[in-house]
Amino acid sequence: MSILAKLKAGITTASAAETRALAAELAAALPPDTALALHGDMGVGKTTFVQGLALGLGVRAQVTSPTFAIYSVYPGSGRKLVHLDAYRLEHERQLDELLLEEFLTSPWCLAIEWPEKTGAWLPKDAWHLTLSIVEGDGPSPGLRTTGRHRVVLR
Repeated sequence: MSILAKLKAGITTASAAETRALAAELAAALPPDTALALHGDMGVGKTTFVQGLALGLGVRAQVTSPTFAIYSVYPGSGRKLVHLDAYRLEHERQLDELLLEEFLTSPWCLAIEWPEKTGAWLPKDAWHLTLSIVEGDGPSPGLRTTGRHRVVLR
């Protein structure tokens, strides 16, 4: 089964490492110039997922949440990764002020945390993934970096 079929069905990972591996597998299947809208509550594993994308894209730098910087750009081996954390944006006009389009020179992958805050700026052809914490027999949801994650492509 392809990674896209798996994600459409929904995948549960048992650890942050598995979530990163899943994202790295997706990175290899992404067409050039793809925007990924990552939906989910605070602490659900969106940045962990982006770390896996970075691995799959050949990014060598350490990927961290750009919450205060708003976005980070990482060169990869085949394309660059632009990681946008829109959590602190108060209105979508702020995105125009960031001049993000200047960094979206082909080939790229744009990963957007909190895409609901980007309004009409979000590319219409963005792929939407929803991440959530799975409660049950796995680790406590309070251990969000090692808890079980559920990832669904919609």
